Order: sequence, then C-alpha cells, then structure tokens
Amino acid sequence: MEIHHLNCGSVRTIEATYDGPHPAPAVNHCLLIETDADGLVLVETGLGLGDVRDPGATLGTEWVEMTQPALDEKETAIRQIARLGHAPSDVRHIIVTHLDVDHCGGLPDFPDAQVHAMAAELDAALAQAPSFRYRPAHWAHEPHWVTYGPEPGEERFGFIALQPKGLPPEVRLVPLGGHTAGHTGVAVRNGDRWLLHCGDAYYYHREIEELKEPHPLLDIVQTRSQVHRDLRLGTQARLRELVRDHGDQVEVFCAHDPWELARYRSDVTLGLG
Repeated sequence: MEIHHLNCGSVRTIEATYDGPHPAPAVNHCLLIETDADGLVLVETGLGLGDVRDPGATLGTEWVEMTQPALDEKETAIRQIARLGHAPSDVRHIIVTHLDVDHCGGLPDFPDAQVHAMAAELDAALAQAPSFRYRPAHWAHEPHWVTYGPEPGEERFGFIALQPKGLPPEVRLVPLGGHTAGHTGVAVRNGDRWLLHCGDAYYYHREIEELKEPHPLLDIVQTRSQVHRDLRLGTQARLRELVRDHGDQVEVFCAHDPWELARYRSDVTLGLG
C-alpha cells in the first residue's frame, strides 16, 4: 500500500505556543491509501467542491466566520487525487472519523464510494442536522453508508480495533469516544508500524505528551464541541499511554494540527494542498 497525507482544507492561522514553531494555518489532515486490491481508500474528506463554491449554503455562515477557511479548490481531495493521476471513481471507500462539517464536506465529490462510519455518529448527524456541527448538504446525495455498532473487535495496544467491511486487515477502525456521539480513529499499517489518525480525539500534539499542554485557542474549540467531557479526557489519557508505551510501533496524529502534518509534508506551513 502507498499512503498519501493530504491537507484538504486550510482554515484560520493559529499561533505557535510554548517553544513551538511559527504560526500556521490549521489543516484538515486526510489520508489517501492506494490498496493492492480494493482501490483507493480516503480517510476523511475535508472540504469539498460544493463547500468551496457555495460555503454559506453547505458549511453555514457561522462556521465560515469562525474558522475562516481558505476555500481553495486546489486543496479539495478530488483535485489532489486527480493530480496523483486517479479518477474520482477510483475512490471505492471513504472512512470518516466523524461527521462534523469539516470532516465530510467532500463526500458528494465521490458519490459511488462506500462511506464507513460508526452507527452512533450517523444517527446523531441525521437527528441533529441542520446544525452548526452537521450539514445535510454533505449527504444529500444519499451515500452508500456502511455502519458499525458497539461490536467486539480485536484488542491492539489496549484499544479495540474493528475490521471495516470490504477492506484489507491493514486498515482498522479504533473507537475514540468523547468528541462526538460516534467518534472513531482510523489505524493503517505502514510497513512495520501503524499510523493512527485520531480525528478530533485531540487537537494539538503537546496535549498527548507528558505535560498535557493544550493549545489555548484549539482547546476552546474542543471543549465547546465535546459531547462527553470525561470520555474525551479518558481517551486522551489512553493515547498518552499509547505514545509512551508503544511509540516505536504506532505513530499518532490528529486532524487539525499543522505541525503534525508537517512531519509528512514540507509545504504545510505555506498553506498549500
């Protein structure tokens, strides 16, 4: 498998803190996985063409005013995938950590893909939309949903790992509760290591280090958007243990930290897709 790290939607610039690097736009960190037999797998979609072209209608004016998205069509997943030489129909599977507006905006750009999500997340999105968090324009095309309940799975490094239907064993769902009703991480085996996309289980790399230092601005965002505070904090504590005890086997990153994405892409701080 080949794994590409994409920024599918720069938003407002955030200040560096502590002894960190220079300010940078927050990102929407997505993965594009080229599998041997199951086509392309997109983990998260970020913002899509509809969001860029009519943000008030699809994203909502309040969300746009708060996040100040770049709205650059070149950053959409569909345009980046085309630059890699693929067609939208090559994307056979999409996995979303959750259905917040900035994580699934690109779903309409891939109408034939199967969309994998936790059942509790889809239920919450359908019940609460339209809202600041969930925007029905992103699933008005009636995606091919594949959902997962609180079912038993294989335990890995102290976390439950679910096998997504129709995908190879190198891809797993790892429920990480607290941010939304059905929030999940996505683990991808990369050689002898695992990559764990943690979605919005945390927002800033120093949160899961020993000193537990949140980003002042991003911490406001995550505390205001959490659905279960204790569960979210418990998830973060377990992720710290994972990094401490198994950091040589698992790399973790979240959805919006530009400095984490910069580990994999040198152009992130320039706001490029």
